[in-house]
Amino acid sequence: MCGIVGYIGKQDAFPIIINGLKRLEYRGYDSAGVALLNGSLNIYKCKGKVNDLIQFTKGKKLEGTIGIGHTRWATHGPPNDINAHPHTGKSDKLAIIHNGIIENYAPLKEELIKRGHSFESDTDTEVLIHLIEEVMDKEQVSLEEAVRLALQGVVGAYAILVVGEDNPRKIVAARKSSPLVVGIGEGEFFIASDATPIIEHTRNVVYLNDEEIAVIDLENGLSIKNIQNQDKAPFVQELEWNLEMLEKGGYDHFMLKEIHEQPRSIRDSMRGRLNPAIGNVRLGGIKEYKQKLVNAKRIIIVACGTSWHSGLVGEYLFEDLARIPVEVEYASEFRYRNPIIDEDDVVIAISQSGETADTLAAINLAKSRGATVLGICNVVGSSIARVTHAGAYTHAGPEIGVASTKAFTAQLTILTLMALTAAESRGTLRRSRYMQLLNELENIPEQITAALKLEEQIKYIAQEFKDAPNFLYLGRGYNFPVALEGALKLKEISYIHAEGYPAAEMKHGPIALIDENMPVVVLATNKSAYEKIVSNIQEVKARKGRIIAITHDDDTEIKKLADHVIQIPIVAEPLTPIVSVIPLQLLSYHIALLRDCNVDQPRNLAKSVTVE
Repeated sequence: MCGIVGYIGKQDAFPIIINGLKRLEYRGYDSAGVALLNGSLNIYKCKGKVNDLIQFTKGKKLEGTIGIGHTRWATHGPPNDINAHPHTGKSDKLAIIHNGIIENYAPLKEELIKRGHSFESDTDTEVLIHLIEEVMDKEQVSLEEAVRLALQGVVGAYAILVVGEDNPRKIVAARKSSPLVVGIGEGEFFIASDATPIIEHTRNVVYLNDEEIAVIDLENGLSIKNIQNQDKAPFVQELEWNLEMLEKGGYDHFMLKEIHEQPRSIRDSMRGRLNPAIGNVRLGGIKEYKQKLVNAKRIIIVACGTSWHSGLVGEYLFEDLARIPVEVEYASEFRYRNPIIDEDDVVIAISQSGETADTLAAINLAKSRGATVLGICNVVGSSIARVTHAGAYTHAGPEIGVASTKAFTAQLTILTLMALTAAESRGTLRRSRYMQLLNELENIPEQITAALKLEEQIKYIAQEFKDAPNFLYLGRGYNFPVALEGALKLKEISYIHAEGYPAAEMKHGPIALIDENMPVVVLATNKSAYEKIVSNIQEVKARKGRIIAITHDDDTEIKKLADHVIQIPIVAEPLTPIVSVIPLQLLSYHIALLRDCNVDQPRNLAKSVTVE
């Protein structure tokens, strides 16, 4: 959740760290702080965003070529100056920044207090730095050895950077279940929660694995050991992203940019994988496990948030096209209910970041039961990419806006390719139908481009409904998960209460809420259930509800009933969610903008949920 940046080299550390924290602010923005080493340890931190930290540090001593910085998403203790990172130990000579949760911090803290330690903050992180300092003093060991020994007594997740006055040319880093990457430059190193702060400095990176400890030393470079004190050889990878991808590119917000990037991101997700001319889908990342997928007794999809909604669409795709039974599970619940899994099951784990803690835990459980686990994620080198048996990257490019948009449609694209692959091998689709879907999928970027041209109409609708206290979203079949996703987007960034339902379920409760003040968004593109959707709309109209309908551009009947009609291009029903979600993303964005909400950084949220 939190953002971590470190620098060691010949340049001034402070501007590099601050710029890196700005790039990582989507991971958390409750408070921010830096620790700089220049003979002494200078720490500056405050409640608020990185810009508040910049103002706070004006006129302060900011020299130093070694430093660490942090932007926080609060877990233990409210956002305030004291709970902001970095934290120090008893002597104030060591400083730590931390992403994750130390689950056994309370008993550790109790023992440390008995031994004379006192604490200023409410955080679990402060307990860890006191523990490291105590080990270092008691055992008379190096900083890195003290970190290694202290972490052996820690239960939980962590990505940490530690610096100390007595180690003026060294940063110690460690990770478990929280991401950490080291960028390698010319005589300098950059450490961060993900690659976004590193791209402008170097493309060569090392992703730390679980329970690995890295020592970054100006004299000796980078060395890695695991918590059992075994040496590990750094594996250097080259980043695929570039700096331009991390800029707004003339858009007012990252979210709007990312909505408009979807024709490109979907095309990139299909590139080299889809060839309608010869009727071929090729997913090289799962080649070795293709038969496992094709012959699966059952597919279990695990995910959280927006990725869970894409998983629901995946359920329709695999069952409809490939005739494979599918269950879709919240990763956060899956591991705690003792699920029945066997060797014939295929688990598909979906995560934009590839670092979602609950999804990683679900993967580990599935693997322990003998299932084959395939991953769908957006970040090369991420934890999910490394712990799954195989998988496919979405190639959506970095998604900075906290509310996911292009990642959702890229995930749907990969799920569609997977389902079509399984369907062809299993012989569950007529060849003509299979070829039709391949050709239509190839044309989806153009259909999304057409849907994006409806933005001015959607702005007008947003103006009319920006003050509504509640929204209801209805969909059938493939569009039911899109209704859920549309409601989630509105909740996330505009703070309007919204719910998504299968349209037929409206009569089983939600209809009681409908009156002249209730906007109802109806996804009405399903030809297979068109008459029933018309009936649902009439039921809402009979109770004075206000209808915003998403229809295909050949519709005439719903146009007569709805207060507003947004007409999107005609696409085959299994592909509809990739296009029908576009107006809902734009509607949420423009309503939030009119309500003066922070679109890219909505309150209480962070982009990557790396703690359980």
